[in-house]
Amino acid sequence: MNTHSRLSILLAALWWGSLSGLGFIVVPLLFVHLPSPAAAGAMAAKLFTAQTWLSIGCTMLLLMVLNKKEAPAASLPVQAAMKFVVAGLLLAVLVEFAVAPRIVSARADGGSLRLWHGLGSVMYLAQWLAAGWTLWSLSLSSKRTRDQQSS
Repeated sequence: MNTHSRLSILLAALWWGSLSGLGFIVVPLLFVHLPSPAAAGAMAAKLFTAQTWLSIGCTMLLLMVLNKKEAPAASLPVQAAMKFVVAGLLLAVLVEFAVAPRIVSARADGGSLRLWHGLGSVMYLAQWLAAGWTLWSLSLSSKRTRDQQSS
């Protein structure tokens, strides 16, 4: 396995793992253990912003690594992974800069909080799926490369 494959798998694992840990463990625990839903929501918003920047960093680095001339970009799993990386990047940016501000304003003025929160949750889940599929595709590509080298 070459350095590009290892680095791409590491970045995809960090991206998917951080989305998983925050969305499915940390944020639910905030709502269980903090004194009010408002306090939990405020902390969750800060954590989701940090997650967005981590996602942007991982996806940008993934695109650079996968776009290197030495990287096995011709393989079908890597080509598929690049599409999911771009989709995940776009979802992260949209949630942070289009949906999150509307959640904040809907909370303040009693607007359509449920709609924007639901849309943000669906987009976060879609980003999680994109990161998972990226990790799966890259590990599949790495396995195929190892199998070809051992034959």
